[in-house]
Amino acid sequence: MENKHNKFIRRSFYLAEKGLGYVFPNPMVGCVIVKENKIIGEGYHKKFGGNHAEINAINKVQNKKDIKGASVYVSLEPCSHFGKTPPCSDKLIEYKPKEVIISNIDPNPNVNGNGIKKLKKNNIKVISGILAEEGKKLNKRFYINHEKKRPYVVLKWAQTSDGFIAKEDGSSKWISNKSSRTLVHKWRSEETGILIGVNTANNDNPRLNVRLWEGKDPVRIVIDPNNKLIDSNQILTDKSISLIYNKTQNKVSGNKYFVKINPFTIDEIYQDLYKRGINSLLVEGGGFTLNEIIKKDLWDEARVFQSAIKFNKGIKGPNIEKNTYEKVGDDKLFKINNHA
Repeated sequence: MENKHNKFIRRSFYLAEKGLGYVFPNPMVGCVIVKENKIIGEGYHKKFGGNHAEINAINKVQNKKDIKGASVYVSLEPCSHFGKTPPCSDKLIEYKPKEVIISNIDPNPNVNGNGIKKLKKNNIKVISGILAEEGKKLNKRFYINHEKKRPYVVLKWAQTSDGFIAKEDGSSKWISNKSSRTLVHKWRSEETGILIGVNTANNDNPRLNVRLWEGKDPVRIVIDPNNKLIDSNQILTDKSISLIYNKTQNKVSGNKYFVKINPFTIDEIYQDLYKRGINSLLVEGGGFTLNEIIKKDLWDEARVFQSAIKFNKGIKGPNIEKNTYEKVGDDKLFKINNHA
C-alpha cells in the first residue's frame, strides 16, 4: 500500500512541476485519479487563474461515473474556499471518490486543513503526509511565502577558478560559458522578480530578461539607495517593468516605479516586494548586494558557476561553503540550500 501511494504521489509531483513559472502566487499542484490501479485521469495547475489540478484531472476522465470509488492523489490539499475558481474539495465530493491521498497540507490559512475536514465530513477517506518532505521541497517558494511573509530568494553568481566575480573596475560579463548563461535565462523564467544592486546596473547595463529561453520576463528590481542609477541605463529606458528602491522618492514614470524605503534595509525591501506579489527572487547582484543578503541570512538557496577562467585580482565572490557540483559545459555549478 505504501509503495502504491508513493508511485502515484510522485506522478502528481511530476505533473505539478510543469506549472513552474506560470502559477505564481499559487502553488504547483498535480492530481492523478486511479481506478483498479490504473490512471483514468490526471492534470496539473497550468496557469494562475485557470483550472486547478483536480478539475483538469476530472476533465480528463472519459466516463465521469468511473470517479465514484476511485482513489485521487493530489500533491497538495484540495482547496476549500472560493478564489479565482470554486473549491476543488466540493467538486471531488460531487464525484464521490472513495479516498483522497495527499502529500502536503496547504499552509494557506484559507485552506490549512479545511479541505481535508470537508472531504471527511462527506465520508471520503483522507490520507495525508505521503512523501511530505518531497512535496514541501516542490513548493518551497509557496511555503516560504506563507511561513516568512517574504519572497523565496535564490542567489546566483559566476566566479573564476580563483574566486573572483568581477575585475577591479567592476566589470563581470561572460565569466561563465554560453550553456550556463542559457540556464540562467531558464531560471529567470521560473521566478517572479530579479534583483541587482545599482553598481551592477551601471557597470553591466543588463537587460535582465528572458531572451535565451521561452518564458515570462521577471520584474526587474534595483537597489539604489542614493539615486545613482544612470539615466541611459536600459532598465530605465526600455518598456519593461522596473522597481527602483531608494531612500528619497516615490514616483512613477511609465513602467518604472521608484519606491522610497525607510528604514532602508533588505528586510523592508523584501516586505514591500511580497506585498506587491513578488513571490520569488533571483538575485544577480554584485559582491556588495550578495554579501549583505548572506550576512543577514535572508536567502534560501545559492547557485554558483565556477569557470576555468582566472582574473588573478579583482572583486572576490561571497564566501559560502561549496561541496558537490554538476558540470555545465566546462563550468562547475554548485547548488547550496540554506537551512537544509
